[in-house]
Amino acid sequence: MKSAPAYVPGHGLLKGKSALVTAAAGAGIGFSAAKRCAEEGVRALMISDIHERRLGEAVEKLKAETGLQEVYGVLCDVTKEDQVQALVAAAEEKLGGVDILINNAGLGGQKRIVDMTDDEWFKVIDVSLNSVFRMTRAILKVMQPRGHGVIVNNASVLGWRAQKEQAHYAAAKAGVMALTRCAALEAAEFGVRINAVSPSIALHEFLKKASSEELLDKLSSTEAFGRAAEPWEVANAMVFLASDYSSYMTGEVMSVSSQRA
Repeated sequence: MKSAPAYVPGHGLLKGKSALVTAAAGAGIGFSAAKRCAEEGVRALMISDIHERRLGEAVEKLKAETGLQEVYGVLCDVTKEDQVQALVAAAEEKLGGVDILINNAGLGGQKRIVDMTDDEWFKVIDVSLNSVFRMTRAILKVMQPRGHGVIVNNASVLGWRAQKEQAHYAAAKAGVMALTRCAALEAAEFGVRINAVSPSIALHEFLKKASSEELLDKLSSTEAFGRAAEPWEVANAMVFLASDYSSYMTGEVMSVSSQRA
């Protein structure tokens, strides 16, 4: 099976809730997650990104394709603490309180360890791991006093598996997994749940720019269905973790993969 299945319609899983999704401009998992949130009935939605033009286009596209008009976009570099604080403050105001946070920001690339500079290592760690910490810290300060809320992080199977030229990205995503588990224990006593998805490969334009066509073809061909996941298939799993259907799940890293984790 190499063709994607039919798109799954919304079922109102997030009806009446609000959601904040980071790194959601463009055509990647973040935009798909935001779209799925809208299709699943959120009352208000905010997305962030560092690309102003793409962010504005994403907001308008979400409104047009889902019918939800309470969609807001805020520029935010999630590696900057002041911008993270401003994003959370804006979301709290515009959304009337954030019920769901999806931490999607991430940065990859291909580089052998012996050729990797400190700057290349730290940039991937900062975008892919430290940003999750910053956003989690900021949102817990408003979610915990309310006694409810859900955080969904985007990890990767590379947090479990080894792959050449992916040491920085794999280390960051393994960190996201560990952060998810530890933060979940701290947040549970306040009624806040924190989980993560761990995709194998979801093909989108950002990934095509960051990785070689040869590598992507090779990885896709080893999947059980002979294809990469569609971004919306990963977003479906995020929506499940954000919904009340996963009410007894916290600290879990759920594999979104067509082969064993």
